[in-house]
Amino acid sequence: MSPALAVPLFAFSLGVTLAAAQLFARRLDRLGVRFGFPEALIGLLTALAADGPEISSALISLIKGAHDVGVGVLVGSNGFNLAAMIGLSALIAGSVRLARNTLVLEGGVGLMITVLAVALLLGWVSPAVAAISSALVLVPYLFAVITRGRPSDEARGPDTSDNPTHHLIGLIVLDVVLIVAGSLGMVQAALSLAGSWHISHTVLGVLILGPLTSIPNALTATRLGRAGRGAALVGETFNSNTINLAFGVIVPSLFVTFAAATTTGKLQLAWLLGVTVLTMAALARPRGMRRGEAAALIGLYFAFVVGTLVG
Repeated sequence: MSPALAVPLFAFSLGVTLAAAQLFARRLDRLGVRFGFPEALIGLLTALAADGPEISSALISLIKGAHDVGVGVLVGSNGFNLAAMIGLSALIAGSVRLARNTLVLEGGVGLMITVLAVALLLGWVSPAVAAISSALVLVPYLFAVITRGRPSDEARGPDTSDNPTHHLIGLIVLDVVLIVAGSLGMVQAALSLAGSWHISHTVLGVLILGPLTSIPNALTATRLGRAGRGAALVGETFNSNTINLAFGVIVPSLFVTFAAATTTGKLQLAWLLGVTVLTMAALARPRGMRRGEAAALIGLYFAFVVGTLVG
């Protein structure tokens, strides 16, 4: 595919994917309110919808045999999420604060899944062990989310949509089809451009596809941060990262053998694990993450970008 065709295809596919993901998230949110789902569960479903572009792009890359692109999308997306969702929100709002028990639940699950995914990609644990361990972490978490109820300070308004439920479900299915189709076109065009312009697959996945497909999450996070909804913001960030690694790495590893991580890949995985721990440590402070820690987090992301380019 020539660059003259690949560039507009990439731009069009990206637009379709992001627009469909936004509509998917809104419709899932509306459906959750209509059925009376707890706020935490609605937030989890919203994170799943917003993660559609990352997961679809990663899985399509894996199917095409571009494992470094697939893993890079998820590592780049998760790193970008921490910097753009939590770091940037704290920088804009002045701080991100939440209850310690919420941080332990949301951040603890995110950290454990990150550890398992990193160990899997480094070959330290088998796919079966990673999958079983993830289930032991996620099943109790889902039970807690479903039974926790709806927080009064973050309650959503009534469902004002006139669409019948079956119409909403049909539109959600259409959104999923568009997300997958858009991701397919985007990955195909990106791989073609990478070959024509001599862009490494690592850079393509980590610094291009990863951040671009995370834009819906970043937009949502900025709104939550400015509204002072620290618990919702942190929950969506760690839920997003957990979903990416669980459905983009751990579950596929049961069916696909991942290529051995390169030296650069190992450093990127170590960075992701380290910055996840540092983010939790900053949020655990009595006053939460403030502008100083937020600037440091964003600086670490830019250092990651430079390191990836040099590597």
